[in-house]
Amino acid sequence: MARMTDAPERWTQATVYPDMWTDPDDDPRNSEGVSPDGELPTLQDFLTNYRMTLRMKCEGLDAEQLARRSVPPSTMSLLGLVRHLAEVERDWRNWLHDGERLPKLYGRRDADFEDAVADQAVVDAAYADLEREQAATDAALAAFADLGERVGKDGIAIRELLVHRVEEYARHCGHADLLRECIDGRVGQ
Repeated sequence: MARMTDAPERWTQATVYPDMWTDPDDDPRNSEGVSPDGELPTLQDFLTNYRMTLRMKCEGLDAEQLARRSVPPSTMSLLGLVRHLAEVERDWRNWLHDGERLPKLYGRRDADFEDAVADQAVVDAAYADLEREQAATDAALAAFADLGERVGKDGIAIRELLVHRVEEYARHCGHADLLRECIDGRVGQ
């Protein structure tokens, strides 16, 4: 089993820009067209691209590689990030109302990272959880036409919640860049 301290050689499939992991023409996130019109479509476009980036960072890895931890004492792994983002998608729905909170997806605090183990069933469940929770949060937020509407006990604006989602994915995609490079040398983009 490789350790994170075993530095892999950097690798890329790019031929045009060897400091990237794929050429721009092969990047499914690359939209050479006009950017979306309006605030909500722009936020949704960024969120979609970051979600795709996380998936791309995990592509081609087995359960052991996905569950591989960064450096002690951190419990961070790519699989942990997938589970964490499923957990926070669920939690964001709690911000929309004053009622009873949805239970934590993985039970106790930090179980999203701590229980991210090298088991294909755990990997498959994590991806299913993420897709389900993303769809549920997307649907819940679609009910609000006014991005300035304030909701929940904290009176958070829908706009702020949307921006926070983009920020959460962006931050964790940065972590995923480093984790992936430590696993097999694949460089970030």
